[in-house]
Amino acid sequence: MSETVKKRRKGVRLTNPKNRWSEQPMGNIITDVSEKHGAIPSGEDDGRQGPFKRFSAIWSSFRKGKRDRVKEPELTEPPGLEAAENTTRQHRYASGQYFFEYLVVVSLKKAKDSNTYEPQITYQFPKRDGMARSQKEEEEKTLKAITLFCFPEGINWAPLTEYHSETFSFVLTEIDGSRRNGYCRRLLPGGRGARPPEAYCIISTLACFGLFSKIFDEVEKRRQISMAMIYPFMQKLREAQFPAPGNTVEIKSFIPESGTEIISLTRPLDSWLEHVNFATLFSCLTDQQVLLVFAAAVLERRIIFIADELGTLSQVIHAVAALLYPFTWQHTFISIVPEILIDVVMAPTPYLLGVQKRLLDQVTDQTDIGDEGTILPPKLQAEILVALSTRQNASVGEELNRVVSEAFLQFFVKTVGHYASYVKYARAGEGGVFDKRSFYKAIEPKVTRHFVKKFIQTQMFDLFIQEVEQQQPGPQQGIFHKKILEYQEKKKKEKTKKH
Repeated sequence: MSETVKKRRKGVRLTNPKNRWSEQPMGNIITDVSEKHGAIPSGEDDGRQGPFKRFSAIWSSFRKGKRDRVKEPELTEPPGLEAAENTTRQHRYASGQYFFEYLVVVSLKKAKDSNTYEPQITYQFPKRDGMARSQKEEEEKTLKAITLFCFPEGINWAPLTEYHSETFSFVLTEIDGSRRNGYCRRLLPGGRGARPPEAYCIISTLACFGLFSKIFDEVEKRRQISMAMIYPFMQKLREAQFPAPGNTVEIKSFIPESGTEIISLTRPLDSWLEHVNFATLFSCLTDQQVLLVFAAAVLERRIIFIADELGTLSQVIHAVAALLYPFTWQHTFISIVPEILIDVVMAPTPYLLGVQKRLLDQVTDQTDIGDEGTILPPKLQAEILVALSTRQNASVGEELNRVVSEAFLQFFVKTVGHYASYVKYARAGEGGVFDKRSFYKAIEPKVTRHFVKKFIQTQMFDLFIQEVEQQQPGPQQGIFHKKILEYQEKKKKEKTKKH
């Protein structure tokens, strides 16, 4: 596929219906690397909750950080493990220490009396036995959703003799806001003659695309030998603890004719960037185009990315979401929209969506140019561009991610980094109250204050402040707060020099 992202017709197109959750105008950007969103099909006609009701639940909102979370159902381990060990491992998974929840293989099976193919799960590890009926029903709906994400193109497949394997990811968002990541690799299974591709999908609460890509390399290597070789490797991986940022875990695995291999899996040092590949984003868009997309995302508008390759779509959309750090996208987030759900692009609410280029004609064509080029304060826009220009000296990987993330992080430091001074606490032990009006009125210059007045009406800022108000007064932790302190110290020194 072409890695170049081009503007369609007049380029980036925007409309400005009102955002249902805020006073911000919400545009619709379509960039050749884009997704869409719209109406979700209802359930099946037999009166039961059909699989598409599950999609409605998954995509209804992206509310990470929501206070009232629903406790996830307990996981059941494969038969043969003792009860005590089972309980311990459930706790380890609940605390985020398991690498993955399960691995499934999705194969394309030819429909009876038809030339079409239907994706079906042909392998699952571990088997989820012993679940209550309600849990089993939810499991079946989730698995149905997974098959559509693994083969979003639909049913029109033909057997192939050659197929370039590709890796991509998607997100399952529950009604309560909890998230699970789907990592998928599609490849052509071993055999002779023409055959349809198959997909390997790992479901995990952990977001670390690079790490799971390496795991897929090992899975693919074993698949070429025998399907039976996958099980012992995944069992070892499931028993291993997920490493802390910057650390490495080693997995021992036996392969016939090669002996015992030691696979090293290293987690990136900057954990909030471990699911991100900024190189793909900037190979598809110019720096100016990235700024337009960032401006639209900051004010929670509708953004659709168009590309041929599934891997490009998923990497670009995750990279755009990462530019918003320390804030989190709170609305619909679908890195790859299955063809059967393409009407999702018609939704009037904010979204980040990825759509394959072959479906471009089904994306509403709106040629009005919006105000994305004027949303961000000009001086700060220029500073971001200067900072991005230094990435030419950065190698790929973590260093490139650091340079890019720093450029956008400084934007938030300079615009809203003074927020803590406007959270007032009445009594010890009680939550704080954010003085929104005084906060933005204290901002200079006027053009920056105008931007911040819009930004503080977004859900991402509102949730960020809600979490701050719940905390006790005192020094804050994290990279954002560290950068705020560094910036404040720099301003003090500059002020001292002037006097």
